[in-house]
Amino acid sequence: MAFSSTNVLHWRGIGINKTAISQLQKSGGLAFETILLPGRKDKVRVLYATLSPDIIVQIVYTMEGYSLFLDAFKDIFFTTMAVLILVATGMGWFMAKRAVSGIGEVTRTAMKIAGGALGERVAVKSTGIEIDQLAATFNQMLDRIEVLLTEIKEMSDNIAHDLKSPITRIRGAAEVALSTGASATEYESMAAGAIEECDRLLGMINTMLLISMAEAGVYKLSIEQVDIAGLAARGCEMFEPVAHDKGVILSCHAPQSCLIQADRQMLQRMLANLLDNAVKFTHSGGTIEVAVLENERQEFVVTVKDTGTGIAEADLPRIFERFYHCDQSRSQSGTGLGLSLARAVARAHGGDIFVSSTLNGGSTFSAIFPKNI
Repeated sequence: MAFSSTNVLHWRGIGINKTAISQLQKSGGLAFETILLPGRKDKVRVLYATLSPDIIVQIVYTMEGYSLFLDAFKDIFFTTMAVLILVATGMGWFMAKRAVSGIGEVTRTAMKIAGGALGERVAVKSTGIEIDQLAATFNQMLDRIEVLLTEIKEMSDNIAHDLKSPITRIRGAAEVALSTGASATEYESMAAGAIEECDRLLGMINTMLLISMAEAGVYKLSIEQVDIAGLAARGCEMFEPVAHDKGVILSCHAPQSCLIQADRQMLQRMLANLLDNAVKFTHSGGTIEVAVLENERQEFVVTVKDTGTGIAEADLPRIFERFYHCDQSRSQSGTGLGLSLARAVARAHGGDIFVSSTLNGGSTFSAIFPKNI
């Protein structure tokens, strides 16, 4: 076997790799190694190839080009990364500051509200980012809280007003009886009047508790199968004498049977309140029509339609509020809880109640109930 090479003075120190020679003798093909020569900065690559069974050629070439390319790549890479890191840091700082500024505004508004400024709201910039959505939701929550607080205040005022009158009457009757030295009969009359006023107060308080429990969803309904058509017919029979004495025609239009799963007692109270209002606000010669029908969603609808005084458009949105009374010049005695209870009953059964009315043109109340809760 012969070994040939060019002048190797330029590549002094390379030598011959016996392992590569043995590999070529066994399998032929190519073999190479990468080494670092003394006195040279760049590595060199040595290639061994078999030209014939007796000739092996050794080719050596410098890797300076690769080194230059790698150095250039390192310079570009680190420069680019440094720029990207600076840009990312700046963008991150900007976005964080922007987000924190929005949260800070929400925090400042919350602190003002905690101090009693319930009318404060967070400014919404409508940029579509999450902090603006948070601000919009926060404002909606504040609007709802303000409405609830206003309702609570109004309710407290109404409760105080409605409690004051009967308590004043009880106290006045007791003072008169004590100051005039009344007889036993007069004392008995005073006691009977006090009991009547107390019953009225207890009824109002129990109704308020029932409404609150129903609206909160904690009232336990006594569910049974109820014929709501029969319930409406019996309600009309009960109120027909009162309507007749007032000169009002009361009629009922209902199918033979409309069975639903409901609380019988609660439905009776709801129908009684609607019929009582209809009779109360319908003048002599007027009519009241009660009907039970099934709508396209297979729900039963109970309607109470009268030709009474009607309700002003400004009052319609609030008539289901507790203790709310319409125009006092047209209002009659009552606690203002009947329609609130009717709505609470309907919603407790998974339905609702609606009203349409024209001032001096009558009203129509429609209570909707699903067949199954």
